[in-house]
Amino acid sequence: MAINMQNLLINNVKNILGYRTNRKIVVFSVDDYGNIRVGSTKAREQMLARGLYGEWSSRFDHFDTLETADDLSLLFEALSSVKDKTERSAVFTPFSNCANIDFEEIRANRYDTYRYKPLPDVLNSSTDHQGAWSLWKEGISKRLFVPQFHGREHLNVKLFNQLLASKNERIRICIDNNSYTNIELSHSATIKYNEAFSFESFNENESLKEILKDGLNLFERVFGFRAKNFNAPGAPEHSTLYSTLKECGIWFIDTSMIKKEHQGEGLFKTRFRFMGERNLQGQIYLLRNCVFEPTLFGPDKAVSRCLSEIEAAFRWNKPANISSHRVNFGGLIDENNRKIGISALRKLLQAIVGKWPDVEFFTAEELGQLINNGNGKF
Repeated sequence: MAINMQNLLINNVKNILGYRTNRKIVVFSVDDYGNIRVGSTKAREQMLARGLYGEWSSRFDHFDTLETADDLSLLFEALSSVKDKTERSAVFTPFSNCANIDFEEIRANRYDTYRYKPLPDVLNSSTDHQGAWSLWKEGISKRLFVPQFHGREHLNVKLFNQLLASKNERIRICIDNNSYTNIELSHSATIKYNEAFSFESFNENESLKEILKDGLNLFERVFGFRAKNFNAPGAPEHSTLYSTLKECGIWFIDTSMIKKEHQGEGLFKTRFRFMGERNLQGQIYLLRNCVFEPTLFGPDKAVSRCLSEIEAAFRWNKPANISSHRVNFGGLIDENNRKIGISALRKLLQAIVGKWPDVEFFTAEELGQLINNGNGKF
């Protein structure tokens, strides 16, 4: 009972401030698409045998893989199974990485330095992922799967190169298995291996700006359009990057309500933000106020929890911006993982259109544009 009351309080408090609208808008903001974590079932078995997994290993370390054609086709079937009041299907905004580690080149060059390969080349060169890139393009054209920018890659280049230089055993095992997972977190107090924009000294942000520029240009080459939304992998970016993002076409920043922003040398500053707030560059913050994670909570609890959060958002005249991750819908390692996640998604979608027949399914960019055009209030 105490836990339910606590959740109820949180659901209401996080919706008090910021943009309001009488429209019933639902957005799915889903992280990690386009990123390699576990390379394959065989790779997972070999890394298990080499001792890379332990009690600290997460659901991502076990089940998160680059999306397959089956993953995408089953996801698209679920999304297109419902229609909103405007006869549009449900839609994912996959916050996506447009490049991955070029494992072959790094091995060929004796583990000398980080190198990357664009997403279409990665997908098309893998037996496990044949047909996936064609489905990416189909999902975009049918407005079922409209990507936005999650960084060039889902890793910290500085730390990656430091691990290579120190001949770290774990990173070599990962590279040999076309994977990047279960790397120790003890190398730096302020950088995690999968956080693209974390740093130790503040001046490192200058090199991170160059990675942003290169990544956003690559995003356009890969997907055929400029990204408008940004969510950092692991979300530890400093706001000094926002001017570079603005120069490169980013108008909407996906962030959390309360965020500890690293200032360098282990010093942090707490930032408080709300839905629709504008920063000094005029960019709009978009906050996620709902969560859908079947692999974390279990399918039934994930559905009921998300519906409760959507209800709270609508009670406060807020859009429901649902946070999720690709790991919930992937079946390369375990088909049952995908079956559970997609089934839960179908139940959630059916419940949404059943309970709120006037619902509208938006992409994250469409929500940002709505706020930017002043179609609402604060």
